[in-house]
Amino acid sequence: MKMSDGMFLEQCREVAAKYPDINYKEMYLDSACLKIVADPSKFDVMVMPNLYGDIFSDLTAGLIGGLGLAPSGNMGKDGIAIYEAVHGTADDLVEQNKGNPTALLMSGLMMLRHMGLKSHADKIEAAVLETLTERKCVTGDIGGTATNPEYAAEICRKIKG
Repeated sequence: MKMSDGMFLEQCREVAAKYPDINYKEMYLDSACLKIVADPSKFDVMVMPNLYGDIFSDLTAGLIGGLGLAPSGNMGKDGIAIYEAVHGTADDLVEQNKGNPTALLMSGLMMLRHMGLKSHADKIEAAVLETLTERKCVTGDIGGTATNPEYAAEICRKIKG
C-alpha cells in the first residue's frame, strides 16, 4: 500500500500545486475519521483512494443513520458524472420489500441538479426530508415498519401535494 499511496499522494500534490487558492491538506485515514466524527463542518471535498473511500463512506453513513441514506456522486472529465447509492442497492433487501431507497433517491437528486433541474430536485428532496422527519412511514433500517413500496408511495403523495 505504501507504493500505491505514495503514487496517489504524488499526483495530489502535483495537482494541488497548480491550484494554490484551494486548501490542500493531507491526513491519515484514522485521523480523518476521528476529526469528521468530532466536527464534520471542517470538511468539504475529500479525495482518497477507493479502499479509504469505502471505509470513510461506511463511517460517515453510520453517522447519518446507515448506508440506506448515503448518496454518492462520481465526477469525471468534461462534466461526465455517475450517481449511485454509496454501497449499491441492497438487492436482497429490495426483494423482501425491506430496502431503503433513500440513498438512490438522494443520488438521483444530485444527478438532477447536475443536469440543471434544480427545481425538480428541490421538490423531491422536500418530500423525502418531510417523510424522514415525520418518521410515520420509514423503513426498518431507520426505526420504522414501512416496506420500501410504502415509503416510496408516501414520498410520491407528498410530491403530488
